[in-house]
Amino acid sequence: MEFAQRIKPLAQNVFADMDRAKGAAIAQGKEIIDLSLGSSDLPTAPHALEAIAESLQDPDTHGYLLHNRTRQFRQVAAAWYTQKFGVEVDPETEVLALIGSQEGTAHLPLAILNPGDVALLLDPGYPSHAGGVYLAGGEIYPMPLLAANNFLPVFADIPEAVLAKSKMMVLSYPHNPTTAIATLDFFQSAVDFARQHGLVLVHDFPYVDIFFNQEHKPPSILQAERGKETSIEFFSLSKSYNMGGFRVGYAIGNSELITALRQVKAVVDFNQYLGIFNGAIAALTSAPDFVAQTVKVFQQRRDAIIAELNKIGWQVDKPEATMYLWVKLPPSWTGNSVEFCTELVAQTGVALSPGSGFGKSGEGYVRFALVKEPPILIEAVQKIAQFLEQNNS
Repeated sequence: MEFAQRIKPLAQNVFADMDRAKGAAIAQGKEIIDLSLGSSDLPTAPHALEAIAESLQDPDTHGYLLHNRTRQFRQVAAAWYTQKFGVEVDPETEVLALIGSQEGTAHLPLAILNPGDVALLLDPGYPSHAGGVYLAGGEIYPMPLLAANNFLPVFADIPEAVLAKSKMMVLSYPHNPTTAIATLDFFQSAVDFARQHGLVLVHDFPYVDIFFNQEHKPPSILQAERGKETSIEFFSLSKSYNMGGFRVGYAIGNSELITALRQVKAVVDFNQYLGIFNGAIAALTSAPDFVAQTVKVFQQRRDAIIAELNKIGWQVDKPEATMYLWVKLPPSWTGNSVEFCTELVAQTGVALSPGSGFGKSGEGYVRFALVKEPPILIEAVQKIAQFLEQNNS
């Protein structure tokens, strides 16, 4: 059977590859400690669950949900954003409900790129950013993220010949996988660069609330472009409210981009269940205590696992944001990141994500997702220590 050329670049995916490795380890009798996927183990906000449960009893919520009936959610999302960032938003023209932010970032290239157009993407970066470009027939220019540059792209390094064909640039800070935070000054430079070269500026912002230093609060791209001339930003309730399985998110930004994305979305889906939006409304309008507690849990986990890694001689700096550690391979390891992760899960059951799965510049790193309680994280590090000892003997 012959398939479309556009799906060939999708054959490799870091999460699918590790899923196969975990399956093989389970078949060999290993108990898995899965730190490879950023799927929170924490419970969903109770007030969100209550709103969803109440909705289930209302037959009016059981049918298809078109754009017009997402109005209340869009109004709440706009109010939440304005209160948080001080930028006014029109819920009718500048907000779009999504089935998770990943749906939006993957579908937006279909509205922007013609075959052969270039998208500037972070390397390493989140896989769906590249997937959407490939499905649109676009080409990718990877912007390397290096520790020496605080894992920020250097716009001046992008060749003019590439910029001549470029139509969009995707940023995402706090960043998955590197955990880096961007400043408002950086975003202002990104906006200036996008305007200069006629680029749509996309900012994926799922970790808006997951940061540990109140003096380094992650900014919104729209704070650097309050008029929303070129920018669109994507939000998710998966991380802040532990609603990953409910698949609820939204886009805020330039009205023309919102309209174009809505046109793509209209031929793909009818939105999710109304009750999920009711749960999301309850989450977004609640007191900030729940989110603060979630952040506290991830900070405690971060501190516990880093202390244990340092004990075994694997030195790790404390990230200021996200639910991950982005860590250089142990100095004693001579192979690449995929070999490290596949051997580790096969021998110990501990599953991490290889850095190369997020892009060429991710080679030499692994990502830990802090999705287990501290005792399990400590156990995972102890297993890693045994693995390293056995493989260095």
